[in-house]
Amino acid sequence: MSQESEHGKWTVSSSDDSGDEQPEPEKPSTSLLQEAGQEKARVPQYPCSEARKAALKRKSSPLKLSNGDFPRDDAPAQKHKTSPQALGWCLSSSDEEDVSQSRTREEDGTASVRQEGYCAPKEDRRLALSHKSADPPDALPDAWDLLNGGNPFRFFLTKVKGIKTKYNSGALHIKDILSPLFGTLVSSVQFNYCIDVEWLVKQYPKEFRDKPLLIVHGEKRESKAELHEQAHSFKHVSLCQAKLDIAFGTHHTKMMLLHYEEGLRVVIHTSNLIDDDWYQKTQGMWISPLYPRLPPGSVESAGESHTNFKSDLISYLMAYNSPTLKEWVDILKQHDLSETRVYLLGSTPGRYQGNAKEKWGHLRLRKLLKEHATQVPDENSWPVIGQFSSIGSMGADQSKWLCSEFRGSLATLGNGTKALTNPDIPIHLIYPTVDNVRQSLEGYPAGGSLPYSIQTAQKQLWLHSFFHKWSAEISGRSHAMPHIKTYMRVSPDFQKIAWFLVTSANLSKAAWGTFEKNGTQLMIRSYELGVLFLPSEFGLDTGYFHVKENMFSDEPASSFPVPYDLPPEKYESKDRPWIWNIPYTKAPDTHGNMWVPK
Repeated sequence: MSQESEHGKWTVSSSDDSGDEQPEPEKPSTSLLQEAGQEKARVPQYPCSEARKAALKRKSSPLKLSNGDFPRDDAPAQKHKTSPQALGWCLSSSDEEDVSQSRTREEDGTASVRQEGYCAPKEDRRLALSHKSADPPDALPDAWDLLNGGNPFRFFLTKVKGIKTKYNSGALHIKDILSPLFGTLVSSVQFNYCIDVEWLVKQYPKEFRDKPLLIVHGEKRESKAELHEQAHSFKHVSLCQAKLDIAFGTHHTKMMLLHYEEGLRVVIHTSNLIDDDWYQKTQGMWISPLYPRLPPGSVESAGESHTNFKSDLISYLMAYNSPTLKEWVDILKQHDLSETRVYLLGSTPGRYQGNAKEKWGHLRLRKLLKEHATQVPDENSWPVIGQFSSIGSMGADQSKWLCSEFRGSLATLGNGTKALTNPDIPIHLIYPTVDNVRQSLEGYPAGGSLPYSIQTAQKQLWLHSFFHKWSAEISGRSHAMPHIKTYMRVSPDFQKIAWFLVTSANLSKAAWGTFEKNGTQLMIRSYELGVLFLPSEFGLDTGYFHVKENMFSDEPASSFPVPYDLPPEKYESKDRPWIWNIPYTKAPDTHGNMWVPK
């Protein structure tokens, strides 16, 4: 079958047709075999999507042109060479286990950060060292100040290896999040989609590696058995399976609950619990304050925030209907979450009617924006921006979901809004082009975390007219492909933001929900979780944040750090959205390789 438009021509056999609408392909069991003759190394054993599996395969067995010559019209993508002094991230002694198993890389500017014995100059050693008791004294305040200093939003990006030090300023690695600097861990729970148990355990500092760790996942059948096999080696690790009773649903939520002797912390983020997601990708996270324990005898409603974050998080955990998670509900009830300034926005699988329709998904966002957002002048000219790493089936045309129920929710601003009936509110969708991926730090394998399939794309060519390129010069991450997902409402001049959401939810009906029974029922397939930032919760009565012009400057606290460039740049006629399961052999990537997924 062949389909052609201004956004590209693709060919796929009829046997590959699929009508599914999951945000990422169904997760098969994957135990990638080493290619014959390659150096033996630990191979990730996590079950994951077909796209991730293809990326692992191409990393272990890269494809180059046999004659070494590139097509004359398509030069290789420029390698991102960076001096060692600029990389700004070195391995601490707690990384010893990882160094011996470091992945093989092409000899480019990023390889040096993985070599044993390399370390950036002392003044560039930042958060990767913060959890070691032997750290130099000047390294410790950095991480502490990051969580307790001048970041009122508590919104952070992950560190990226291979970019200049200044672009990792204010960024965190998972080892920093789990550092003793932020609390003496008693136990923790990790909610996620794609999990490498051995890798995850090694991210905890050694003194915490025997503390009880609960992993909440959505694996079934062979994948579940594989995960249990992984966890079997770690006596302190237990598993909790999230029920997924509706076809094509996933447990896509990414959250940490960290219980300390000193209190409790909540982390809601966008990264899978695998090495690749914390290496050279753009990811986002919200990290709560340290929530203190309530005095004994406190009433059950104590410790609630103005945003009702505590009760909403408890409701989310209760939706799993798990006795194990009920224990974490009891822990939550014992802590004071009143300092929280964000709203929780989740999705849980089910079919919801009546008042329950507004509890989850895009109708939950609609309710929050209606009740708590502020109307702004000329709001109908304020575009909606969606930025994501995967795309589900939107339907035969834009009226089926994107520009009807979904836009109606995202365009809501206060009680008097007419967004539900206004067809003129612009929608800008940010998704990487083929060239974005080709020219990335990882090259084509970065596309393994962007699982938009040909089977879905060829059925909705109309959607691609909404697409804008990934560009992040403002944060120095244009070459670190996005796995972060964000949504917001911006002013026509792209200088103001009415609201901002960071979430696990991609652009899919499975994640956000879709109407059934003439709009009387909302059906959601997947678990998702995010946090919503509203200006009113940060002392602003203007109804908007200013866009922070420089991610690393000391602009007013009312300026929000959007992690990519505004205004977004629309696809040109030559641009194509990245589609993971078709070959790209016309031009090599930054490692001189081609992409043939199978």
